[in-house]
Amino acid sequence: MISRRTALAGGVAVATVASCRGARAASTPGVTATSVKIGNTMPYSGPASAFGVIGLGEAAFFKMINDQGGINGRRITFISVDDGYSPPKTVEQVRRLVEQDEVAFIFSSLGTACNSAIRSYLNGRKIPHLFVFSGADKWGDYQRFPWTIGWLPSLRTEAQIYAKYILAHKPDSRIAMLWQNDDFGKDYVLGVKDVLGGRFNQMVIRSVSYEPADPTIDSQAASLQASGADVVITAASPKFAAQMIRRVYDLGWKPLHFLSRPAISVAAVMRPAGPEKGVGIVTATPTKDPTDPAWNDDTGMKEWRAFMQKYLPEADLSDVNYVNAYGFSLTLMQVLKQCGDDLSRPNIMRQSANLHDLEIPILLPGIRINTSPTNYRPIRLMQLARWNGNTWERFGELIEDSGA
Repeated sequence: MISRRTALAGGVAVATVASCRGARAASTPGVTATSVKIGNTMPYSGPASAFGVIGLGEAAFFKMINDQGGINGRRITFISVDDGYSPPKTVEQVRRLVEQDEVAFIFSSLGTACNSAIRSYLNGRKIPHLFVFSGADKWGDYQRFPWTIGWLPSLRTEAQIYAKYILAHKPDSRIAMLWQNDDFGKDYVLGVKDVLGGRFNQMVIRSVSYEPADPTIDSQAASLQASGADVVITAASPKFAAQMIRRVYDLGWKPLHFLSRPAISVAAVMRPAGPEKGVGIVTATPTKDPTDPAWNDDTGMKEWRAFMQKYLPEADLSDVNYVNAYGFSLTLMQVLKQCGDDLSRPNIMRQSANLHDLEIPILLPGIRINTSPTNYRPIRLMQLARWNGNTWERFGELIEDSGA
């Protein structure tokens, strides 16, 4: 776990040397002539602790950047703190990061509910809330919340993709849904409704939720199986996704199973569930999976593996969350490069919304990062993939999020 104390200590020691450039930076909290301080929250404990490796990956990335001399001559102090996947704790931690640690901005904090809890606070204080680590549809709302921007494709669009696939391949199916009872899970329900329309109540014969604090989803799985559904959509975090995969298998239930993108890590979900138990599960993703042999000789994934070998040699390379952390961090690095010597909060936000055809090596071929003042959804493309017992096999063409 990265504590507040160790995160600060892990940042590069910064010299407080005055310069002409430093005078300009002084107006931005967390920015000096030689450093920039970044805040982050992660669930290093609690029901979503499998996501904690993201913070570890980002901390390692910024250590690499500091070893290379920083960005535009400034080194990164990355303060990543544990919020336990609890929105009240996220609020407490972010207020401390802003008001006591005086970070320049918040980057890549994880969780839909957790980020929802801090969005108004950060926007009210005009503090950049960058590249939220959640695919909730709401992070594209540039009009109401101009200081908050997402990174991942919309979860609602992902659910629409699943619903369209169902209509094309199993139009007479009976659908069951398991979803986390917050905006994360509700986006999947809304996405399916978008596509099925008036047929939703006819085709979705059972829809049940769970709470992040629940110990298991065994009763929900049994209820869904008892409904007679032949298609199931699971919108869950890693812990509950692994439980659902095991339970579906143990019940002898053989539906067409769709699994939410945040829960497709081989290390955190598929392997703990039992690799053979998830064969045939379908998902959608914009990123390269580290277990897919198609990327063994890929230049971008070689770059990622070299980084991991040097800075996180004990990490499990089958965990796609490390891949995601690398992609998020590279995107932020580009933003800071574009900022040049103007690290004011308005310019940090301006450059975050000014990314054009940015190539990130862990994204699937053909996918680029694009943002603008009216586009706060940097990634709008995904591809379907199916679990074969060893890896995720991609199929079909890239599918675009229209942003509608």
